[in-house]
Amino acid sequence: MKLLRTQRRVCAALMKCASRRVVFDSTRLDEIGEAITKEDIKELIKEKAIKKNPIKSISRSRSKKIASQKSKGRRKGPGSRKGKASARVNPKRKWINTVRAQRKHLRLLKTKETIDQKTYRDLYRKSKGGFFRSKRHISIYLAERVKKK
Repeated sequence: MKLLRTQRRVCAALMKCASRRVVFDSTRLDEIGEAITKEDIKELIKEKAIKKNPIKSISRSRSKKIASQKSKGRRKGPGSRKGKASARVNPKRKWINTVRAQRKHLRLLKTKETIDQKTYRDLYRKSKGGFFRSKRHISIYLAERVKKK
């Protein structure tokens, strides 16, 4: 088997590519071996005895699939997380969401007349002070207070 290193190097320079991308036609190796000038090699390239392989690119199919899954809300489990919970959700934003939900719940209870104005004010202040963990906690607290009275 002929190596044809010089021809390969010259072909790469002419075709403006890496030498590993140069491909010789296996039936015309003798002819390619005799080509010693650039003109000879240019002629062989024109005759398609020498070709160049296409560039191998990186497939995006896997990354596209992962991106589509992430857009659906997948791949967010504990194994994928880095950093504290406060790095993923701002503590202030979390507090705002909690308090807003509690206040909305209290307004609903007041409009339904489940609680009176005085109780509403009391619970509102407790909510502001961070006494309640959630809306459910408010309901549990009210249930216990009703039992005591």
